[in-house]
Amino acid sequence: MAKPREFKSEFKARVVLQVLMGTKSAAQICREHKIHEQLFTRWKNQFLERASLVFDRQGQEPESVERVAELERLIGRLTLELEIAKKASQLLGLPPRKSGK
Repeated sequence: MAKPREFKSEFKARVVLQVLMGTKSAAQICREHKIHEQLFTRWKNQFLERASLVFDRQGQEPESVERVAELERLIGRLTLELEIAKKASQLLGLPPRKSGK
């Protein structure tokens, strides 16, 4: 039995936008990508229903900005620790290790 195809959200959005912008018709899109028209209609309805959510992200942005800042601090700290470890190994006269071993 054949496994049903799965489509990424970026693909669905691109396909729906092509029809909404008038670049291609729904029938053309369905033929090109071998998609059933009912499936395309469902994607289009979901797209239109959720379009307003694009502008409702004020509450989510600070969390992601905060998370990025936290990760940047972690990268900075790890970089500093790595530099200190390199200098310490040079001072102790240890031969440098090859990566992966």
